[in-house]
Amino acid sequence: MKIRHHCLHQSDSRVSFIGRIFLIPALIVFISAQISGQTPDIDYNEYYKYPFSIGFEYQNLSPFSEYASSFNIFDLSVNLRWPIPSIPEIQPALRLGMMDFDSQDQAEPMKWDHTHWYGEAGAIYAYRFSRNFEIGGELMLGFSQALFPHLLPDVGTVSTANMLFEAGGRLCLNPSYNFSIDIHPSLKYLLSLGELKDYNGFMFGIGFSASYRFGKDPDAPAAMIRSLEFKDIEIPDLFAAMQSYYVEHPLGTITITNTEKYEIQDLKVSFFQAGFMDSPTPSASIPSLPGGESIEVPIYASFNREVFTVEGVTPLTGEIISSYSARGKPAEQKISVTYDLHDKTSIVWDDDRKVGAFITPADSALQNYSSFIRQSCKENSVPTYPEAVQSAIQIFYALGEIGCLYQVDPTQPFANVQGDMQTVDSISLPRNTLKNITGDCDDLTVLYCSLQETIGVETAFITIPGHIYAACNTRVPARDFSKVHPDRNMTLAIDGELWIPVEITMIGKAGFLEAWRTGIEEWNRYDASERAFYKTRESQKLYRPVGLRETDMGLQYGSGEDIDRNFSDEMNRIISLLLEGYQEKASSSATSQNYNSLGIAYARYRRYRQAENAFNQAIRIDPEYIGARINLANLQYLRENYTAAVRNYENLYTELEKRGSEKSTTALKILINLARASYKLERYDRASDYFMKAKAINPALTEKYEYLSTDSNNSSGRGAGRNYEIEESIMFAGEDE
Repeated sequence: MKIRHHCLHQSDSRVSFIGRIFLIPALIVFISAQISGQTPDIDYNEYYKYPFSIGFEYQNLSPFSEYASSFNIFDLSVNLRWPIPSIPEIQPALRLGMMDFDSQDQAEPMKWDHTHWYGEAGAIYAYRFSRNFEIGGELMLGFSQALFPHLLPDVGTVSTANMLFEAGGRLCLNPSYNFSIDIHPSLKYLLSLGELKDYNGFMFGIGFSASYRFGKDPDAPAAMIRSLEFKDIEIPDLFAAMQSYYVEHPLGTITITNTEKYEIQDLKVSFFQAGFMDSPTPSASIPSLPGGESIEVPIYASFNREVFTVEGVTPLTGEIISSYSARGKPAEQKISVTYDLHDKTSIVWDDDRKVGAFITPADSALQNYSSFIRQSCKENSVPTYPEAVQSAIQIFYALGEIGCLYQVDPTQPFANVQGDMQTVDSISLPRNTLKNITGDCDDLTVLYCSLQETIGVETAFITIPGHIYAACNTRVPARDFSKVHPDRNMTLAIDGELWIPVEITMIGKAGFLEAWRTGIEEWNRYDASERAFYKTRESQKLYRPVGLRETDMGLQYGSGEDIDRNFSDEMNRIISLLLEGYQEKASSSATSQNYNSLGIAYARYRRYRQAENAFNQAIRIDPEYIGARINLANLQYLRENYTAAVRNYENLYTELEKRGSEKSTTALKILINLARASYKLERYDRASDYFMKAKAINPALTEKYEYLSTDSNNSSGRGAGRNYEIEESIMFAGEDE
């Protein structure tokens, strides 16, 4: 059968076709603008995958070639899609539909009408790049049967078979999980398998479809993943003072079980307390948890400073948050936990090192008070005696001056709660103890240590059965105990340095030496298994000091003159103890060397008159003993009579030269002292000359006096030298030759 081809020009059809061509880029630009900047945190294709969908589509088609008549062509179809479970972006598809060719021929309006009934199979690629949008493409192949009911009226309906090829794109909007709307531009190609070739060629179309996707919405409450079971939640009472401890040490634990048969991945557990945390505190990160298995997770907490504002006991409800991935879908589960938060004064004595959290040297009120104490005692301080012991004495008497007294806690005595892991005790913060001027042993210990720490003295606290008290580090090597106390047993040798304990409950009731001695006796009363020594700074690495909202306390500091008088009297008693050994040795064995040593001891503690008498006595015993004569010149230096000191040093050095001893250690000491006295008189060139002679004798012994040389005699060097001399004592003769 041969059918004649009719060529008709249809300009209106071409206009419609061109319009649809330009519609596609516009739609792409519009949707791109809507979703630009989105960066998915999850795999939307996996998360929102579905097992099966059915949809209906309407498509308007425009042929590329000119047919025997102009046509209105539309396509109606039913579409079936079933994504591959492991690769949901790839979706096999089946399409059943009809294409209707409605002829617009004015002469024979029905002759060319025909309908294609077709079926196609193929695959669709659909990439979901956000919660609501997909983009993709498709390739389909099928067959159609074209029916012409009016082409040959005498014959009846004429049919012809065709092959159908289709390639297209898809822009999909998903208002919900189950419902989707597609814009479907496509290019179809018809190929007749019979003699009717008139309709072979390409057709372009834009379709609109609506589909229903079966399956459960993963965002619906009923479909939320609940793969985890929480049990054995253990969070005891928490304490504000332990804020820093909970950051690195768990406050409790929780057991998490994967109730699924499959593995979950990327499990992250955190803890959050509204109002007292800036963000959730990470507690654990677990790459995977197999189905049916359990894991015990420690819970950490990074509280902010608001925890220090609570008063008493505050009931709180926090959240343990678990986020994870189950079969590619993100999930989150939360569980509430209740506990009590105790204020910053509360403590449980399960670890004595917690006391470190209550020692607060950064408190400006304490800093101001300790500064007042130091200034009050400045004139009577002894540079050659350990500063830590002097400050311990000063603070001891200053607290006594304002009436600070020891008072047993009537409700929770320390003896009753020590070592009790259940009973909650309280420690008064140092600023509050200072304001109330009373406290039990733990209150006074943290106050005393805090005041010492404000001026840089290293402290410790000692615990014995039923009691706690303070100690301070003298920084004196253990071998030099006689520089602290003549009795070695009056000091504690800890890590090669000497510490002294202070029984703080005796403040206002006895003298410092008695409190010191009592502290030693209490230490010796118990063996190593019953007593403990905790350095404050090491304890605070674990338990940092509590945060304070400082306010002016309006403290009355007491009489600075009375503090200084008590301090001076106590220092005289201690110095007398230190001198007793020298005095006994000099009187029992009247040698020039012993009286010279006694004179040096007197001079070191600024008892210059007694030192002068001792040096003169040494000279009376041995008129040729040059060491005592050098030390008499040293007294002139210490009394700031530098001119006389220089004159005597020069005479003594000349005498050594005559003896041929100008290279001796004694000569070195004379030269160094000459250089220093000349430096004081601003005779810098002469000071340098003396120093260089001393350096030639022994460079190692003179290294610390390098500032005396001409090379250092610039303005900055001289300033440095003057500062250095504040710390250096004069070189006495006879103490180590």
